[in-house]
Amino acid sequence: MGAVVLVLSMVAVACGSPDSSDLIRLTDNPGLDDAPAWSPDGTRIAFHSDEDGGPLGVYVMDADGSNLTNLTNNPASDAFPTWSPDGTRIAFTSNRDGTLEVYVMDADGGNLTNLTNNPEGDVWPAWSPDGTRIAFISMRDGTPGLYVMDADGGNITNLTEYPGEGSPAWSPDGTRIAFTSGDEEVYVMDADGFNPINLTNNPASDGFPAWSPDGTRIAFTSNRDRTDSVDFDVYVMDADGTNPINLTNHPSFDGAPEWSPDGTRIAFTSRRDGNEEVYVMGADG
Repeated sequence: MGAVVLVLSMVAVACGSPDSSDLIRLTDNPGLDDAPAWSPDGTRIAFHSDEDGGPLGVYVMDADGSNLTNLTNNPASDAFPTWSPDGTRIAFTSNRDGTLEVYVMDADGGNLTNLTNNPEGDVWPAWSPDGTRIAFISMRDGTPGLYVMDADGGNITNLTEYPGEGSPAWSPDGTRIAFTSGDEEVYVMDADGFNPINLTNNPASDGFPAWSPDGTRIAFTSNRDRTDSVDFDVYVMDADGTNPINLTNHPSFDGAPEWSPDGTRIAFTSRRDGNEEVYVMGADG
């Protein structure tokens, strides 16, 4: 539940060439840059930012941090972008109609459509690998739950029994969905909502899962090695929950991991330079 509350509150309110082994900061903004999402061809990264000094907007940049563009350019808050598998569209969360909804737009920011049209909060969209469905988190039943809908907004279905889920992520083959549970564990379930399994089963806070492109590993955020509950590291584990490894091991906050399409790099958010920026590191940390 804590991860979902963080999302709701956030929405309501010299770059080098990436190398597979180097840690590189891609953004340089005195405010907040967060939630990086690679384009399917690996050439661009979408993320949300308050770069222009106003509410959060959805931006896109080249994978080396150049050619930054504000795609939404709206006085409302726009956040948590996710690319369609063919790279032509981006789904995201916005409160531009007065409540949090899931929208979709062309990859250049055109042809904006509200997919959810619900008076409650709908956030955190995640596109299925075949492009036909979008998973998201909704408050429509009173507490955050994981839902799935057709890519045009039709056939909305509640997949989870237990309230408080967040950050859905489809497996590359589309058969499973990983997510953050209400008690801040990383779970995986079948794409129809059956057979939920706790992968982390740890007293610390674990969340924000991201599958490797080959489906064998899951990156996630955890504070299990911290003496405080505020700062986190990026970890990776096998897809069955075994062999967790701390990739960042830094005293500041590191989170929101996202694998590059070729599996060699992980984009993530870090406060190691004093504020939240987008970084890229090799997949082995």
